Amino acid sequence: MLNDEEIEKIAEKVLKKLVINGMEFAPLAHMHAATQMMVDDILWYHKVGHIAYIDKVKLTGPPSQYQPEPTAQGAGNRVTFPAYTFVPKSGEEGVKYPLIVLPHGGVHANFNSMGANVVKELVAQGYIVMAPEYRGSTGYGKQLYELIDYGGLESEDTYAARNFMVANYENVDPDRIGIMGWSHGGMHTLFNIFNHPEAYQAAHASVPVSDIIARMGYKSQDYRNLFEAPYHIGKSGNDNYAEYKRRSPAWNVPEYDSKTHPPLLVHTTENDQDVNALEVEHIIKSLKAKNWEFEYKVYPPTPGAHGFSRLDTRFSKGVRGEIYEFLAKELKPPGENPVKKFIGTPNPIETDQ
Repeated sequence: MLNDEEIEKIAEKVLKKLVINGMEFAPLAHMHAATQMMVDDILWYHKVGHIAYIDKVKLTGPPSQYQPEPTAQGAGNRVTFPAYTFVPKSGEEGVKYPLIVLPHGGVHANFNSMGANVVKELVAQGYIVMAPEYRGSTGYGKQLYELIDYGGLESEDTYAARNFMVANYENVDPDRIGIMGWSHGGMHTLFNIFNHPEAYQAAHASVPVSDIIARMGYKSQDYRNLFEAPYHIGKSGNDNYAEYKRRSPAWNVPEYDSKTHPPLLVHTTENDQDVNALEVEHIIKSLKAKNWEFEYKVYPPTPGAHGFSRLDTRFSKGVRGEIYEFLAKELKPPGENPVKKFIGTPNPIETDQ
């Protein structure tokens, strides 16, 4: 009969096999993620349903970059992925409203209801919100998970989501479209305005992943394995430097064009434990080198660190208030900024010193 220590060792091995060592070995993990997603979909209605019409739509992005058998059945088909839409219940028929495209963060993650505070604040201002579950997102099975293309075609999924809203929602104003995101979502923001500047009128990138080459240097091997997986890049940064560079916004900033590139606001904090501030400092320097006119702020150490502007504290609300004021200058939402009164709230860490 096994003792407690032996059972615990076996349990650790099972966990590592099923979850930690990669989802390709983890059918149960995919099932668990799908179950979490179904529960979370219900939470969205509880948290936001009183002010927004919520829907989950299906759309398509570019064909997968992985075509091992280009002549096989289905090869070259566009990638199908889901997305959330939030339409203010306060909207009037026949009136057009500004749109915010809101890609989620995380290497493999999804748009979950922990971001309901941001969605509620956007909807309260009269924004329609589109949140794409682009290729690589979790909760939709192994196939979408393994289509991940970090810094690649996934950002084109976000652009496709923008276009879907313009084509299918008559109340979306095509001339008042913004994009904003945190972390990996911030990377999507940057690549979208680099590659499709005419499609957006304002943009905000908070703590954006900006330099994957540098990132591979300060992250663990478990993190690097997500990129070196055979269904993803398949090689390390050392073995394919050019590919990692291609996927890094800081190395791919275009020359600024005042006629097409939208106003951009970039945020980071010095104590970010996920996206090191050095990455964001790199994108700031690269933008300046390409003569961009943009706004940015490097916050001193803040509560919440990587998530400093997503908390429900007065300080975090104040930061978001500044973001909304920036976006509103171009997008002109009909409603008031619900957290404007918190702008200027002192950073608690600085206050405590």
